[in-house]
Amino acid sequence: MEIDQVEISLLIKTLKNCGGYDFSNYSEKSFCRRVEKVLMDNKVDIYTLVNRLKFDRVFLEKVVRDITVNTTELFRDPQTWQAIRYRILPRLANKNEILIWHAGCSIGMEVYSMEILLNELGLLEKAKIYATDLNTEVLETARKGEYSYRYKDEYIDNFTKALVENPFNFEEKNEVNVDKYFDSNPAKDVFKVKPFLLNKTIFLKHDLVTQGNPFCVGYDLILCRNVLIYFNHDLQNKIFCDFWNYLNHNGSLVLGIHESILGTMALRYEKKGFFYIKKPFDTINPK
Repeated sequence: MEIDQVEISLLIKTLKNCGGYDFSNYSEKSFCRRVEKVLMDNKVDIYTLVNRLKFDRVFLEKVVRDITVNTTELFRDPQTWQAIRYRILPRLANKNEILIWHAGCSIGMEVYSMEILLNELGLLEKAKIYATDLNTEVLETARKGEYSYRYKDEYIDNFTKALVENPFNFEEKNEVNVDKYFDSNPAKDVFKVKPFLLNKTIFLKHDLVTQGNPFCVGYDLILCRNVLIYFNHDLQNKIFCDFWNYLNHNGSLVLGIHESILGTMALRYEKKGFFYIKKPFDTINPK
């Protein structure tokens, strides 16, 4: 069910006026694809959808969740997690407190990946971990830390590459068993995070586009992975600017492997392989 520019503009205006959600700077192609699926799933045209959004807040929230749905994995893109383990976290080990924000955390698998990594390095107790998402449904799943058992076998390879292998020293092998961190029940199709990892992270509903720093602190590490690909260039740069302001001195930003900082905002960061380091203000605007 294809939609035109007039219909898209009407929907964006309705979502903003009735729900406070601003999709005006989302990637048009991605947004249209998601909306077309919403129309098909609900068997309605755009005008019927818009009319219902005006009078049904519960339905509006559901539509927003459907539009913003995203996928995640345990230790997604292991090479990124290897960089976090061997290149980012060691730089933070001597800090009294490590502040980490997962922006767009989805169902929380990467949040628990971070907790596991921190625990393996003996840094979990000094870490304060924050996680946000626009979608309240995925946040509830993240808080519970309970997933379908079928995911376990799919993610064992990621787990092994991120925690057992050291790409910077192939002779080093770490022994880490996934059962150290998860309880499994194949009969009930449950793969659940161990209790000592639960409640370590503060989860909060947050709109990356319209709301500011959700926890009003400076972060040593921000992860925003596979979120910004759905934004247009101008909105991406706004978010990169926000992140730069929120990061502590020499703080790090981790994006998805297919995401990058382009244009003038790239001058504010130093690219280090799979992550970016905040540059000081005086190096960007020398006197």
